[in-house]
Amino acid sequence: MLSTLARAATRRPLTVMLLWGLFLLLGFGLGTGVLGKLSDDVPDVPGTESQVAAEHLDGLDPAGDSITGVVEATAVADPAVRTEVRRAVADLREVAGVAEVPDPYATPGLVAGDGRALIVSVTLEGGLDDDAEESAVDHAAGRLHEIAGSEVSGVHVSGGPLLGQQLGERAQEDVKNAELISLPVVLVLLLVVFGGLRAAGLPLLVAVAGIAGAFLALFGFSRFTDISVYAIQVTTMLGLGLAVDYALLMLVRFREERRHTPDVAEAVHRTVAAAGRTVLFSGLTVAVSLAGLLVFPSTFLRSMGLAVAAVVVVDMLAALTLLPALLARFGGRVPPAKARPEEEGRLFARLARFAARRRVAVLAVAVPALLVVALPVTGLTINLGDARQLPRSTEARRLYDAVEAHFPPGTGVSPVTVVLRPGTDAATADRIRALAPGTVDRDLAGGTRVLELPAGGPADGPAATELVGRVRDLRGDAPVQVTGGAAQLVDFRQMLADRAPWAALTVLAGIFVLLFAFTGSVLLPLRTVATTLLSLGAALGAVVWVFQDGHLAGLIGAEGLGALSLTAPPLIIAIAFGLAMDYELFILARMREARERTGDDREAVVTGLRRSGRVVTCAALLLAVVFGAFMTGGFSPILQIGLGLTLAVLIDATVVRMLLVPATMALLGRRAWWAPKPLRRVHDRFGVSEEAAVPAPPRPVGPCGTGHRGGLGPAPRGVGRTTAEARGRDARPRPALS
Repeated sequence: MLSTLARAATRRPLTVMLLWGLFLLLGFGLGTGVLGKLSDDVPDVPGTESQVAAEHLDGLDPAGDSITGVVEATAVADPAVRTEVRRAVADLREVAGVAEVPDPYATPGLVAGDGRALIVSVTLEGGLDDDAEESAVDHAAGRLHEIAGSEVSGVHVSGGPLLGQQLGERAQEDVKNAELISLPVVLVLLLVVFGGLRAAGLPLLVAVAGIAGAFLALFGFSRFTDISVYAIQVTTMLGLGLAVDYALLMLVRFREERRHTPDVAEAVHRTVAAAGRTVLFSGLTVAVSLAGLLVFPSTFLRSMGLAVAAVVVVDMLAALTLLPALLARFGGRVPPAKARPEEEGRLFARLARFAARRRVAVLAVAVPALLVVALPVTGLTINLGDARQLPRSTEARRLYDAVEAHFPPGTGVSPVTVVLRPGTDAATADRIRALAPGTVDRDLAGGTRVLELPAGGPADGPAATELVGRVRDLRGDAPVQVTGGAAQLVDFRQMLADRAPWAALTVLAGIFVLLFAFTGSVLLPLRTVATTLLSLGAALGAVVWVFQDGHLAGLIGAEGLGALSLTAPPLIIAIAFGLAMDYELFILARMREARERTGDDREAVVTGLRRSGRVVTCAALLLAVVFGAFMTGGFSPILQIGLGLTLAVLIDATVVRMLLVPATMALLGRRAWWAPKPLRRVHDRFGVSEEAAVPAPPRPVGPCGTGHRGGLGPAPRGVGRTTAEARGRDARPRPALS
């Protein structure tokens, strides 16, 4: 397969580039249409009690969404303000698609106790199609913003479908700003790495393909499922970052090959044959890590897993087809690597030798340190969140702040909704009603009754979630269901707890199979998972310490919220685990090459780190820049995901890959590559071997036929012998993936 891709890229590079050009037009033309289809309904989980009850209520009483306006004034009782507001209310009642607009002056609770603010609530008709709903929302929001006067200090409008529209516009703006920040910085870093504009520009072309793939993948999935507003930033930053990573790996290898052959086409073939396998397996491991999200029944998590996996596949294909075509066409102008293999990466070689010599000390210091940083994870909690997760410049946040400043706590909080199906006895209904003073009782069609219990605080607060539990404990066998924001949160948490072990098992099994196919070892996959979990735990612990506990949150424009966004932990774990596997494969590929060439296990570790350390470090730095640029938008869930991924990448590329990997490899020694004989035979038959780029130039032959300039004795281990001979085995050919 890889040979076919390489031949196509070198024989018809213009055709390959033309096809990718059409893909870019589709991505940035059709794909950006997803920005108008974003949803903020994250916690919906099909089949859960809260979702079934909500769907039952929608069928009986298809009430429409609502938007909310808050008018701030010096005195809302001022006759001029009263006239303006009532004129607006009258106009809103005439808007097509609007069902109800109560007079705030005649409705209890809509005028603030301090007399400086009031709430205008606009309820839409149920059953509106998308166009009619959008028209009604636009007209209603526009009319509310027209409320003016010398006493009026501000009007803030959001909620319902308008919130999704506002977040979509903000997401589009944030993506544009992040790209404007990250792409120039990435270009400068690539110029430092490669020393030339031509070489530095090629990864950016692949990155543009990755961004187009992100938009196109999200647009495709939006035809079948809801796409979260946060999906834009997550998929775009990952598509951009991984595209640069894969292109960097391929380009570094190409420059090495150019040092040995002047033929550009041959250098491209060797690059795809060697580094291409690493990119292929890297993409597969990231996709497998994201497959764990498919185990969860949450529509949001499944759509995110599929969309991000699709972006990873696009990045992988771009690195294996578009970049070789670009190299075949323009690679002659890319200068070869200047440093010889034995001269490059001396710092990383010294680190590897130090960690190998002091392996016990390195493990005794690094492992406890990472565990200490991971300690806050033990107190992790997730919530639905509120408008505090949004930047202060968004209108939804300004509305939230205005309500918080002028109205009592709990204003506007949705109640705990209890659905009493036909057959519920009166005694059970009375006991549930008595749980919260101020319960509202409504009768619906078909004998269904609804009790709306005041939550006693935020919908995701402990009072509300405890109330959900008390209702469910009290109902017994009665046909009673609980829905609302608090019930959705309780069900989402339970869903995560129930499915997390299966998700972990799915990911670990897939990773084990892929790493075994790549290395032929059963211990290396286990060692890889253990060290990766350390970096992942440390990164997640830091996120909890900052965003949940509030330490240093102000430095990145955030605030302590007492909990993480309910989607942040699963996404951080899935994506960071995949990225860690990415760097592990970069290093293992070089270690395998050195081991196959020399047969020296310890020196293979040093050589592998020396040859890959620069690539891994640069890739991690570039990813950190991309993630950091997307954190400038201010959305708390994106800040949480961005910080978690940035820390996970940096910790993994430094502490884990530069210290823990050589230390654990030295501790295991030759056993690191061990596998039982039956599995060894399976790997010999079906496993994958990474081709070496180019054999090292022969050493000068000494006077007695040795591999030295002088002296007697046999050639050093691995020099002048095949790998099989160095290991004392028959030189049997191993099948390779092609």
